Amino acid sequence: MNACSFSIHRIAPLALALLTAAILLSGTALAGDEGDSITEALTGGKVNFDLRWRYEGVDQDGVPENAKASTARLRLGYTTGAYHGLSAFAEFEGTWHVGSDSYDSTANGQGEYPVVADPEDSELNQAYLAYKGSERCEVKLGRQRIKLDNDRFIGNVGWRQNEQTFDAVTASGKITDKTKLTLGYINNVNRIFGEHHPDETRADLDVSIPWIHVSHEFPLGTLTGYSHFLENEDAPAASHRNVGVRFTGMHELSDRMNLLYAAEYADQSDYEDAPSTVDAEYQWIELGLTARKVTYKVGCEVLGGDGTYGFATPLATLHAFNGWTDMFLSTPPEGLEDLYVAVAGKLKGWKLLGVYHDFAADEGSADWGDELGFLVARKFKKHYGVGFKYATYGADDYGVDTDKFWIWLQAQR
Repeated sequence: MNACSFSIHRIAPLALALLTAAILLSGTALAGDEGDSITEALTGGKVNFDLRWRYEGVDQDGVPENAKASTARLRLGYTTGAYHGLSAFAEFEGTWHVGSDSYDSTANGQGEYPVVADPEDSELNQAYLAYKGSERCEVKLGRQRIKLDNDRFIGNVGWRQNEQTFDAVTASGKITDKTKLTLGYINNVNRIFGEHHPDETRADLDVSIPWIHVSHEFPLGTLTGYSHFLENEDAPAASHRNVGVRFTGMHELSDRMNLLYAAEYADQSDYEDAPSTVDAEYQWIELGLTARKVTYKVGCEVLGGDGTYGFATPLATLHAFNGWTDMFLSTPPEGLEDLYVAVAGKLKGWKLLGVYHDFAADEGSADWGDELGFLVARKFKKHYGVGFKYATYGADDYGVDTDKFWIWLQAQR
């Protein structure tokens, strides 16, 4: 699809249903302040600005040269004021190499280097209409950022310079003070490789995805149930259905100590034209302790596999899971078991994080490898940031030895 092709006719009925639901949830119609004018709404908005420069270096066994990627990303957008609850938002995004371009961007044909998936491109990143009936509900129609829970199933891949956005209609609202309903329909995925990538399947993903999330806050934490029905029209055999439940919470042990806990389970099965071999389970459990501003965590994440099919999360923010070297962007057919420990804290305003992963197969006894990562980052005056990150993957039965490091500067308003 090109930047302006958004299949309104396919989602219009659902958009109307979601808008109706939002009005009912809010208990209001398109009322608002009768004194507001369209001119005031259009001129009384705000500009957002996000500029990030990043250097990524990659040393990977089996690839002749090391990658040296110096890129800059600019996002520039405008949000109008509200008129009877309605507003609009549009955002441009551009990515360019600045200095060294010795890397395989997936679009520049430089296969002698490791992949750094930040190709040059300029596109309409977001463009949507929003209706906010009250503080309890909101509906969006158009190209938008979607982040569900921790981005494990649907996220914006914010680590890459060109983020992932969705042509969709979404609605979120509070049924009660402690119960939230979020639902939507996605009909196109604008992927991280850019709108004008020479490989059209990398540029956009033609999909049909209705989804629903319901969460409720209990004294011990938040319980969430969800379903995603992913019909992949570009690759029908990859279609699947997810049905899952997650629980996250915190318990105060003392004035300076908190217990953290999280667990999640999901079942993935065939959907639409997918074969019956699409069948796997997802499990995640994590325990943590925060003491004197230092957080310690240990967890185990399992993406099931049976030797034929591995649990898939193609729309996730994958860089946030299973190691920063991105060795497991797709799950091996034997599945993936990720046992990890992490320590995070702050020192004189600097964020410090260390993570160790031990990877193994879910089916069989293969030891995939391990990874160690470190991060140092800081924000200045709310609008500026700087950071350094390093990760090293040691391969056993999967992938190859890989070292990556990043340095970045960011300014945003």
